[in-house]
Amino acid sequence: MSATRRISPLHQLARLYDVQLAYYDVDSRRQSASREVLLTVLRLLGASVVTFKDVPSALRERRQALWQRGLEPVAVAWNGGPLALEVRLPAATADGPLVGHLTLEGGGQERWEWEGAALPAVEAAQVEGIPYLVKQLPLPGGLPWGYHRFILESRGTPLDSLIIVAPVAAFATPEARDERAWGVFLPLYALHTRRSWGCGDLTDLATFVAWLAEMKSGMVATLPLLAAFLDEPFEASPYAPASRLMWNEFYLDVTAIPELKESPAAQALLSSPSFQKELDALGSSPLVDYRRQMALKRSVLEEMSHHCFAVGGERFASLQRFGEDYPAVEEYARFRATLERRRTPWPTWPAPLRDGVLKEGDYDEGARRYHLFVQWQAQEQFHALSRKAKELGVKLYMDMPLGAHPDGYDVWKHREQFVQGASMGAPPDTYFPLGQDWGLPPPHPEGLRRHGYRYYIASLRHLLQHTAVLRIDHVMGLHRLFWVPWGTEPRHGVYVRYRPQEFYAILTLESHRHQTMLVGEDLGTVPPPVRPAMARHGLHRMYVIQYQMSLNPQQALRPVPKETVASLNTHDMPPFAALWQGLDTENRLRLGLLDERQIEQEREEHRQLLSTLVTFLRRRGLPTGEPPDLETVIRSMLTFLCASRAHFVLVNLEDLWLEAQPQNTPGTKDTCPNWRLKARYDWETFSRLPQVVDVLHEIGRLRKQGNNPPW
Repeated sequence: MSATRRISPLHQLARLYDVQLAYYDVDSRRQSASREVLLTVLRLLGASVVTFKDVPSALRERRQALWQRGLEPVAVAWNGGPLALEVRLPAATADGPLVGHLTLEGGGQERWEWEGAALPAVEAAQVEGIPYLVKQLPLPGGLPWGYHRFILESRGTPLDSLIIVAPVAAFATPEARDERAWGVFLPLYALHTRRSWGCGDLTDLATFVAWLAEMKSGMVATLPLLAAFLDEPFEASPYAPASRLMWNEFYLDVTAIPELKESPAAQALLSSPSFQKELDALGSSPLVDYRRQMALKRSVLEEMSHHCFAVGGERFASLQRFGEDYPAVEEYARFRATLERRRTPWPTWPAPLRDGVLKEGDYDEGARRYHLFVQWQAQEQFHALSRKAKELGVKLYMDMPLGAHPDGYDVWKHREQFVQGASMGAPPDTYFPLGQDWGLPPPHPEGLRRHGYRYYIASLRHLLQHTAVLRIDHVMGLHRLFWVPWGTEPRHGVYVRYRPQEFYAILTLESHRHQTMLVGEDLGTVPPPVRPAMARHGLHRMYVIQYQMSLNPQQALRPVPKETVASLNTHDMPPFAALWQGLDTENRLRLGLLDERQIEQEREEHRQLLSTLVTFLRRRGLPTGEPPDLETVIRSMLTFLCASRAHFVLVNLEDLWLEAQPQNTPGTKDTCPNWRLKARYDWETFSRLPQVVDVLHEIGRLRKQGNNPPW
């Protein structure tokens, strides 16, 4: 066999589109992509392939297109540059004069001239018989942070590129180097007070923030609060939003909206016996009923919207200014109103509507006004919440989902930046032996770059305007994503690479502009480059005890790194009480994720893990009870985290009252009450429970004490 293996044209084409030919699974075994899946993914990425016979011509087209592109559509200059751009030019013109124009984001221009003959050539190639050269084009340093448009003229032919000038590391507060903050996590739908309409709203969250400020907590975390489909289509998952650019009106406090007092129709509806009866029923249920509750809220919100548009005045003028300041909201309102009229997903609409042309008559005007009104009110209530949190010194810790619902506004509006025909997911692992298909369209690598990441930037800004700490869901997606073509089993998916430096530049730039710290969700199978890149660019990692437990008695819990958010678990894991009782293992058997042969092995490993954990805690002088007591063990683990160097310790409030029911069981949809479980106690009750208040006071004392562990 030859010492050098010839790479097939299909594999060469895959590499030119940044499609991985193989990956290493959770057991470090190499898994190769099938030829059929590679062909499908290449077609979705824009390659001119229908059958394998088309691969050679598609390979020639791709090579030619890459060389003819001249400049990469995006380039990054760290800390203001300097920057060496690579420009691809036909050899016949490469030595001629070059003129560069840089239009700065904030206004103003720079102009440079070069003689091509004086620039170094770093690569040469023949493409379809035409010789090309790659020249290095030096841009000077001192460029201001921002998104700047660069145009290069070569013998009259313009080439353009987006230059992102960004700080290397994300924003951190001056005291962040030695910060030892702590906070509390609870989903807003789970939080409820005695004034709530069946689940928490933004006023309840403000009450929660004020209480945590009294407890000397520095942070409150919840799940995404973005726009959702709560009728038809229906999707309650906060990680499949109808839009990452809009808010979920489900969380509005209706009683805080001024139009309620001014609208007799809204007041009459609210005070009617049937309305109050429905409110009582929703409030007494242990689960959130999104459909019923949204329908109830909407009936009042529609009356208030009608009143605002009918009466006019200063409030209506404020609504109009909001629409002018956020032009996407108007289009979003038309989209949602059209969707409600047609009752079918947008890919099935007639061509003009499907392609983005929505005119009067395509939708109900009242529905359009409703969606505009509720986004305006959501923005007002979020502004009030973030302002109050800032005044009280409590950081809002929010979450940016990885993607958006395939039938939502974002994919309809920005479809060139999404891939239709595949879903994001994950390869098989210990927990999901068949892999996962998340049902969300992946971002198109080249579509993002061609459009200057405008949609991604807008999604970030929507959240950063109100938050002090932002968690980036599945941070590995900045580097690569696992694509599952439609009709393919998840285990047969492939990884597609992205441009991580461009993502990191956007993240660091926007985090400084909004003075927001960033956290990357780096749980699961993490490629080797990810964590070093996170460290370089100032993204905090996550340390989760349930992921860090081992059978090594000397190190049952691995050391906690400094730049982390440390916690016992996450919303996608069972609460610690469920883990302690082995309920998670039994649940996996019930869901078919384990068979009878595997279950005994899992049960034995579970017993050994808990025994090793108890021994580890005792050796450090941390109490566990005799025999080991669940509540005592939880307190000792929190003590372990609080005494660590972690910048943030995040407490899942439900762990403190030993909740065993998870908020979400990944891989399930209708078999578990995902995203619907209310907290066992209302705020008025749990804010006075000794097992909550005493533990939070102790956490505050330990975090203030410094990282000198008591053992």
